[in-house]
Order: sequence, then C-alpha cells, then structure tokens
Amino acid sequence: MYRPTSRECWRAYCLPERFPAFIILAALLLLAFTGAASAHAVAEGDKGYIQEIYGIHLIPFTYLGAKHMVTGYDHILFLFGVIFFLYRMKDIAIYVSLFALGHSLTMIAGVLFDFGINSYIIDAIIGFSIVCKALDNLGAYQRWFGVQPNTKIVTLIFGLCHGFGLASKLIDYEIAAEGLLPNLLAFNVGVEIGQLLALAAILIAMGWWRRAESFYRHAYTANVAMMTAGFVFIGLQLTGYFVA
Repeated sequence: MYRPTSRECWRAYCLPERFPAFIILAALLLLAFTGAASAHAVAEGDKGYIQEIYGIHLIPFTYLGAKHMVTGYDHILFLFGVIFFLYRMKDIAIYVSLFALGHSLTMIAGVLFDFGINSYIIDAIIGFSIVCKALDNLGAYQRWFGVQPNTKIVTLIFGLCHGFGLASKLIDYEIAAEGLLPNLLAFNVGVEIGQLLALAAILIAMGWWRRAESFYRHAYTANVAMMTAGFVFIGLQLTGYFVA
C-alpha cells in the first residue's frame, strides 16, 4: 500500500490556521510538566545512594539506568520522532542502535575522563535535537533548503549529545572510583533496557495509531507539538543558564 512521504504530509496538512493553538497548548503542557521535573535529573534518594556506596553494585546501577530512561521525557520524545515514519523493524533497529551507541559512548567516556558540559547548555542542545527531528519529519529541510540531511549520522550525533547530558549529571554526583567502570557499564545496560521498554510502548501505540485513516492528518499536529516542546525546553534551559 502506498504511504505518503513526510514531505508530502507537510504539503498536504500544513494548515497555518492550526499552528497558534497547538503552539500554545503544547507550551502550556510542557511548562506544567517541567515545573516538577528536569531532564537527566536524578531523584534525591538515588543521588544520596550514588554518593554513599563503594565497590561494584551491578543490579542497583542497572535499575537506576532503566529508571532514568523510562522517566527521561527528552529521550522518549526524541525516540518518538526518530521512529515516527519508520515502518520496518530493520530500520527501527538501525536508528535506535545508532542512538544507543552515541548515548553509551559519551556517557561512559564523559564520566571516566571527568569531561562534562554545563547541564543547562547540553539540555538545551537536547531540546534542539527534538526540534530538528520534528522539522525533519515535517519535510522542512527539503522545503526550505532543498536538501535532506543524512538522518543516520544526525541520529548518532544527537545520541552523543544525549549521553553527555547524563554524564554531566553523574559527574556532579561524584561516583566512587572503586568499581566505577563496572557500575557505569551496568548503568548503561539499564539505560538500554529502559530504552527498549519505552520503545516497545511507543511502537504499540504507533501501530494502533497508524491503522487509523486520520494518521497522516494528525501526524502534522503531533510533530508541531513535539517541535514546540523542544523550543520550550530550550527556552527553559537557557533561562536557567543565565539566571543560575
């Protein structure tokens, strides 16, 4: 069965009169949510645990990694955007693997070599990654510039950025050097487990949604809302950077 491309969806459903309402709605929802949460934040109880333990603790760190991923709305939003127009499991596996590879490399290397980026700046970049993916899904690059970026390379690069976001937080918590590498690897395994759980939930929801005749009409709405969430997230992080 023929499926319209994201570019065709942009042309068919880009209705200017709908834009302001969705911008306002998405912004209000994100502001309400981020008032009680911060991307890559670690709960106070988990923070205390990380700072106090010594030695190898594989199961607890695996749990913490999984918990971080399934509660990391920035990761989930980006993954949602990545797989939005992917239908074959082979393609989904390639893109998710590239994201996981980038995320894993910078998280582990960042902590091991004590190389972090200001949390506000890196979280703003992560918000930018969400905006970029939403624009890609809307076919904006072809429409505006007549080019299509290599989405695999872009996914890997933004995966590296997401990993730095977590590494910056973990560095702040000063994990004990004893057992550091095994604990980091366990944490990363947990992150990947959490990512698979989040991905499974997204795929189930997307599979149901794609069967609806209105999918391509609502696809525009969903990506505009996702883009708006990314812009609001960028604004919140930059505000925090200049105010803090």
